[in-house]
This record gives sequence, structure tokens and C-alpha cells, in this order.
Amino acid sequence: MEFYAEVRRSVYVEGLSERAAARRFGLARETVRKMLRYSVPPGYRRVHPVRCPKLDGFTGVIDQILGDDQQRPKKQRHTAKRLWERLRAEHAFTGGYTIVKDYVRAKTLGGQEMFVPLAHPPGDAQADVGEALVVIAGVECKAHYLVVDLPHSDDAFVKAFPAETTEAFCDGHNAAFSYFGGVPRRLVYDNTKLAVARILGDGTRQQTRVFSELQSHYLFEARFGRPGKGNDKGKVEGLVGYARRNFFVPVPRFPSWEALNADVERQCRARRGHRLRRHTETIGERFARDRDALLPLPPVPYDACDRRATRVTSLSLVRYRLNDYSVPTAYGHREVVVKAYVDDIVIVCGSDEIAPPSAQLRA
Repeated sequence: MEFYAEVRRSVYVEGLSERAAARRFGLARETVRKMLRYSVPPGYRRVHPVRCPKLDGFTGVIDQILGDDQQRPKKQRHTAKRLWERLRAEHAFTGGYTIVKDYVRAKTLGGQEMFVPLAHPPGDAQADVGEALVVIAGVECKAHYLVVDLPHSDDAFVKAFPAETTEAFCDGHNAAFSYFGGVPRRLVYDNTKLAVARILGDGTRQQTRVFSELQSHYLFEARFGRPGKGNDKGKVEGLVGYARRNFFVPVPRFPSWEALNADVERQCRARRGHRLRRHTETIGERFARDRDALLPLPPVPYDACDRRATRVTSLSLVRYRLNDYSVPTAYGHREVVVKAYVDDIVIVCGSDEIAPPSAQLRA
């Protein structure tokens, strides 16, 4: 590099001609001309792509085999060597292994998935569900907790439930929006059956009735990730694990689910004072921008329940999820609506609430 710079300096600074510089340094004039054209050695530059005449007639066969391999288990796909052996045995290929290997490598690298770092605007959110063991009133059980994350600020809300049900899913959203003081403009979900009834052939989602009601009540936009692609909502995926390691270790012991969730919310609020890596602001300071971008809360929260229309039996019972609930005999054989909340069952006939939460349960 020092010699390269000396040649350029002799021409541009000392004023030598290309002929004089070539004579002084013992170089060809064309070499001096190239050195003057580039401030640093450009290295070898290929003008035309490498030609592989022996391979040209077989690239279609190779592409077909590699394409078929995508439907096979990873451990039973063709290596370059196995593919070369098949070309020789089945297609009278006369070329060497190296050109096949280089072609397969280029095709494999070109087909790999590429990633672009995501930028999360204020007001967007992601939601997911995790599981952890808890002890409630002395009984060890599994908690299903909903995590709603604001990726721009990394603020998150967590609420645990005894089961992953429709009413718990909706109640968790009510609590999350109340915690944030507003509604995210867009939420990203996986393809949970609580929100997605079917994935149609063109990739669109047919939403469940309750989720559509929830979305209509709060007016947020819903987007669903690709099946099996957790990186579509990587922020909340990471927070599901963070919540399990930090909020549920050691295994929490509380007298009730309300006490457990009060403690979890306290930890969520305390987390707003944390400053994460690569950030100069705390979560709470960044959350201020999220809060300004949120949609306003409606006057009342969504009625977070699972509604089922049914009929009172001749025994004055209403069945819901394999359980029978007593109602007054005056409502026998009448059409009723069962409203199942997280911890209550309400039975309504017309505008009358005929079975309050204390309705007798019969096995």
C-alpha cells in the first residue's frame, strides 16, 4: 500500500508524467494508469460470470431436486455430494463435484430467509399467552397469563387466569387497556383459537364472534402472525419468558387470584423504572410516547364474557360446559342466555337476570 501511495504521489504531487513514473518505478504505463484511477487497489474484478458449460444442461434437474427437498425432513435432504452422485448415475453427468457443490451452495444461500430489524411506532402492541405454576389458597395449579406488550417502549401488562378461556382473554384485554390508559392502535396476535376461527385458503383469518365484538368495542386493528413464525411478534414472545422467570419464580403463593394479579401488576409498574440495554431512557419515559399515541378508552369496558344461548330443561336446569345450573321453575322450557365470566355465571331470560352468580351448581 505504501508503494501504491508513492506512485500516486509522484504523479499528482510531484507532477511526473505517467511515462516518467513508469520508468522510475519499473512499471508498465497501463499499470500506472490503473493506480492513478483508484485511490486504493481495487482487487480482482470479474467482468463476466463464471461459465460452467458442463453444468448448464443440468441446472433444471438440480433445481427440481432441491425444490422437492423442501417438503422432506431436514435430515433426509440431498447433500451436494449425494446430488452429484445422482446426476452421474441417473443423468450421465460428466462434470466434477466442485461445480455442483458451488451451484448448490449459491441456491441454498439465496433461498434462506432474510430479516430486517423492525421499527415499532408508538401505540402498537403485541399479545400472547404463557403458562406457569402457582399456588392459590394452598392448591398448586397452572396459571395461564396474558401478556400485552408495547414494543416501542417495552412496557407490558400481565394478568393470570385459572384457564385459557374466551372470557379470560377478553377480561385480560380490559385490564391491559385500563392499565395503559388507552387502546393500542394495532395489536399483533398468533393464531389462537380464541381469536381465529379458521385460516382460509388465501391466508385471511375468519375471526371468532367474541373477538370481533372485542375489536369493534375498542376499535383497534388486529394483525395475525404467520403460523409457526414467532419472530413476527418477537417482543412479546420474549416478555412471556421474562414474566415466567421474574414474576413466577419462585412459585408464587397467594390466597386468591385477585391477590396474585395485584402483585403481578405491582411488578409491571415497578418495571417502568428499568433502563434496558441500548436505551438511554427508562421504560416509563418511553411509555409517555406510547400513551400519547393510544386510542381513547370507551365509556365502559367490554362485557368480557362467553355468551351461549340455550334452553331450560324440564328439571329447571341450564347446562353450560358440562355443568348444570339451577334456575327458578317459572322459567322452565324458556330460551335463556348464559353469560360466563372469569369467576361468575349469569343466566338471563329476556331482560331478567334469573340466576345470579350464586346459582346452585348441580353435578
